[in-house]
Amino acid sequence: MSEKITPGPVCGGAGIKEAVCVHTNKIFDSIRDKDCIEDLRLYLTIESQSVVEGAVNVRPKTARLLNIDINVESVSFNKGYYTVDIRYYYLVKGDALTSACKPVEITGLAVFDKRVVLFGSESTVRVFTSKTALGAGCASECSRLPTVVVEAVDPIVLGMKMVDVCECRYDQCIVNIPDCVTDMIPGDLNFSNSQRRVYVTLGQFSIVYIERDTQLLIPTFDYCMPSKEGVPAGEDDPCALFSKIHFPVDDFFPADAPDRSPGRCECES
Repeated sequence: MSEKITPGPVCGGAGIKEAVCVHTNKIFDSIRDKDCIEDLRLYLTIESQSVVEGAVNVRPKTARLLNIDINVESVSFNKGYYTVDIRYYYLVKGDALTSACKPVEITGLAVFDKRVVLFGSESTVRVFTSKTALGAGCASECSRLPTVVVEAVDPIVLGMKMVDVCECRYDQCIVNIPDCVTDMIPGDLNFSNSQRRVYVTLGQFSIVYIERDTQLLIPTFDYCMPSKEGVPAGEDDPCALFSKIHFPVDDFFPADAPDRSPGRCECES
């Protein structure tokens, strides 16, 4: 590539002024996942567990993704590939149906583990920068590993059920829950033996990709100069400001199905 294009002015490009070298993250491999997580144990809070012990049934409400823990290790028998262990932490809420007329809200933590294998290439270079703290042992060694990024949305709660302990299968206990996760749970979790357990089924959409720092040669058009001028804050008439806001038509009418016909791109020679 360097024999064909070098940094500097580019001739024949439509609006292209020059080719420049940039330092950025290049994605080497990626996957798109649609996980249906069945019968995921819900570790209830102590207060919620006491409610479930006297409930006749449970029903789901919402689930929120609190955090994701990622661990990357190289595959010894296949160079350039890496195993990625991902742990999802969910805050799940539901309703416990008791003899009372009004359902009682229950809250708990659900944990989902998965492993994927991605290609992240190899690198023997140790990276040191001016931002690296002297004496940080991981600064040079960890720079050899690629970076894994997980993009995920809050899951969809597909189901929730309550079972007696005698009907439960073996469940692996979770340990070492990060403080940032426990701080977002309203109450202490119950890990002791109980008469009943609650299981949830979640639908999770996520994108996982693996990337490395690299230098790329790209064409540039011009510097990014903002085109919109700032409007100073003042005591303007609120109705005058409101009149400038476009009517949200899309919020009142459902969108049509997208055009599934393949697009066509025409390039000038």
